[in-house]
This record gives sequence, C-alpha cells and structure tokens, in this order.
Amino acid sequence: MASDRLPSRALPLLYFSAAHLALGLASFLVAWSPRAAAGFFYHSRMVAIVHLVTLGWITNSILGSIYIVGPATLGIALPPRRGDYVAFAAVTIGIVGMVAHFWIQELNGMAWSAATATSGILFVVARVAAGLRAAPIPGGVKLHIALAAANLAAAAAAGILLGLDKVYHFLPGFVLANVFAHAHLAALGWATMMVVGVGYRLLPMVIPAKAPSGITVYASAVLMELGVLVLFAALVAQSAWARAGAIVIVAGIGCFAGHVAAMVRRRAKKPAGAPSTDFAVLHAAAAGVSLAVACSIGLYLLFAPPSDTSLRLAIAYGVCGLLGFLAQMVVGMQAKLVPMLAWYRALADSGFKGPIVPPFAMPIRWVQEGIFIAWTFAIPAVAVGFALNAIPLLSAGGWTLLAGVILSAGGNWAVTGPALPGFRQSPKEAPILKGSAYS
Repeated sequence: MASDRLPSRALPLLYFSAAHLALGLASFLVAWSPRAAAGFFYHSRMVAIVHLVTLGWITNSILGSIYIVGPATLGIALPPRRGDYVAFAAVTIGIVGMVAHFWIQELNGMAWSAATATSGILFVVARVAAGLRAAPIPGGVKLHIALAAANLAAAAAAGILLGLDKVYHFLPGFVLANVFAHAHLAALGWATMMVVGVGYRLLPMVIPAKAPSGITVYASAVLMELGVLVLFAALVAQSAWARAGAIVIVAGIGCFAGHVAAMVRRRAKKPAGAPSTDFAVLHAAAAGVSLAVACSIGLYLLFAPPSDTSLRLAIAYGVCGLLGFLAQMVVGMQAKLVPMLAWYRALADSGFKGPIVPPFAMPIRWVQEGIFIAWTFAIPAVAVGFALNAIPLLSAGGWTLLAGVILSAGGNWAVTGPALPGFRQSPKEAPILKGSAYS
C-alpha cells in the first residue's frame, strides 16, 4: 500500500480530541447552569453552546474523519502536510475565539474568529475537492461531497456576514430569519450532505452490505441541494416557499433512507468473530430516529401558526436535528473509523506483514455500551428539558451526555494510544485480517 494512501496518524486524533473537548464543554455548561441555557433560544450563551456542538463537535469530527475515509474508502490521497496542521490550528483558534466572544457578547471579535476557523475548514475541504475528480467512487457520492463543500463555503460566508452585521447593521431583512437561513444551510447543506455522501461508502462497511450504485444515488444529492437552496432563499425573504424547500429536502433524505433500508434487507455476512451487536449500527439507527422526529417537527413548524407551543417545539427540533441526528451519527462514525485508523497504522508499523487484530476486536465493549446508554438517555432528556423548561431533566441530560463524551474520549485513547503495538498478535491469540480493514 502506498504511503500516501494511508490515513494520517495524528490529524484525525487531533480533530477528534478537539471535538470531544468542545462537546464536553457544551454538555458541562448545560449541566452546570441549565437555567442560563434554557428559555428563548436566541441569546448569547445558547449561541455559544450551539457553535460548540456544530463547529466544535460535528465539523471537527467530519474534518478528522476526512483524513481517514479519504484515503481508506474514497480513494483520495491526503498525505499530511504542514498546511494541514496550520489549518487545524486555525480551526481550533477560530472556534475558541467564536465561542468566547459569543459568551462575553463581543461581536466584533466573533466575526474575525469565524473567518479564522473558516480558513482552516476550507483548506481541508479544498484538498478533498481537488482529489474528487480522480477518486474511484461513484459519481453520485462525488456529487454529495462537492455540493457539501460548496454549501460550506456559502454557509461560512453567511455566518461571517451575520457577525459583521451585528456590529455594522448592513444586512436587510429580519435578524432571526437570516440566522435560521444560515443555520439550515450549514446543518443541512454542509453537515447532512457530507454525512449522506460519506454514508454511501461507510455504511456498507458498517452494516455490512453491498454499496448502492446507479443514478438513484444522485437523487438524494439533487433533491437535498435544491431544497436547501429554496429553503435558504425563502427563509431570508420570509416566504411561504420555505415549505416547498423543506418538503424537497425531506424527499432527498427519504431517498437516502431508502438506500439504507435496502442495505439492511440485503446485508452481507459479517466477518468471522465479529460481535453480534454493533454499536456503530445502533448509534446510526438512533440518529435516524432523531432525524425522523426532527423532520416531522420541522414540517409542522412550517405550517403551524406561531404560538408558545411552536417556540417550545422549535428548540426540540434543533436538539433532535443537531444533537440527536448529526452529533450522534458522528459517534457512530467514530466507533468504526478510530479502530480502522488503528488497524491501518498497526499494519504499516508491521511492514504490511501483520498479523493484525481486526478493528471490531479493538474497542472495549463495556465502554461502547456505556456510550450508547448515555446518548440514548441524554438526547430525549435534553430535548424535553429545553422544550418544557424542565431544569432538573435538562441538567440530568447534560451530565449524562458529558459522561458519554468522557467515555468516548477514553475509548478512542484505549484503541489508538500506548496499547496500539499490542494489536500485532499471532493468529492463535486473536482473529486476524490481512488485506482490508473490513474484508
């Protein structure tokens, strides 16, 4: 295997570590002072917490995953360069600056911090986009990733403009409408589009099953992108066309869900020795449930008249979409990608001779169980706690989520830390894979 086709050893772990710190801090802030986070959702502390989840956890995790799935499953060479580490530093400094300036309501510094984080994120995404043309993957998958990159640039630009507008007041329209447009472009156009695109390659390994192919893979990309653009424009203009955009987005997500259902029905035989319960699959299934709930609430909010109930449902919609779907899908991805990273690096350290314990044998099972239990309780607790202003429940959800984050960070360290050389064992000591991490 060529060295430039190996996943980077350090960069994924740097991004994953920063992601865990961000989500851990967000969980702690909610758990420690739930009354400060509760209430009407558009206030400085809540905006800071949301960006810890969206940029700190979701985007950092996607960037770290790119350095694994790019070489391992997308066929894109991403050998680490000095610029990659500079980009990581820019993303980290930018996110810290954004969150801190939101928290202290220093809006001018927030805009410049956003620009710093954006420069690092776009560097990584540009490297992936540059390698897409030659990547040996279906065109439909390429389209998802390319559109996600374009939407990220647009969402970042919109976010920076919103930050500057707080100081100079030059954007037309209603402030909340512009914020909602930016949020949906980032969450749906960037994060969800990227998760779906990578999911077409990663989920067949997780389930396992044959990867979908053909023109139908393009459908989810086209429908989601069309819907996101219509929704963004309609929210800015406060137009009823937002309903049409949302329906088209749900149709695009439905196409992806149909492919996933087909993979589940036609799953392949698991590798010998693989455990019967796969927590990556359970996290993905739980994330799918949260996505269905978020879609249902979102469509209701677009058609229902404004009321106290709709305001309560709006924050539950955000929790289910951001935390329940995107953030938990990241947990499922890491459950597969971190062992995959350890497997590839251990194989390289052995001179590509092995034998190497397979990825499914690397994680600590009770840690995986604890993570899943924590997330399963935390998501509904946080959603209902925010929606009903149930402070004890909200605090309990925050503490439980923090416990899940700590377990996840510890589990990653156990797989990739000092114990890594121990994975090179003899065939008598453990089941062995020599060729591919999952074949």
